[in-house]
Amino acid sequence: MSLGKKDIVKNISSKAQISSSLSSKILEGFLKIVSTESKNNPVKISNFGTFYYHKTPKRLGRNPKTKEEFVIGSRLKLSLKVSSNIRDLIN
Repeated sequence: MSLGKKDIVKNISSKAQISSSLSSKILEGFLKIVSTESKNNPVKISNFGTFYYHKTPKRLGRNPKTKEEFVIGSRLKLSLKVSSNIRDLIN
């Protein structure tokens, strides 16, 4: 099961009994804070996990239609290391 932003917004608005536009602003604000703050240092949320950026190396990519190869450059990716509490809850 996967959740998109719309699903998360719907869950926030129903649980908190607020409008979906307000819950959308809350979610966007949270994501913006996490992405900007974790560029400097990892952002840890107790009993949830740690958000951090890591650098991926450049790699060779391929267009599946044309089989044309090209280089995908290195980039920074935002990742989440889930806490043991969440991991135990899921498994």
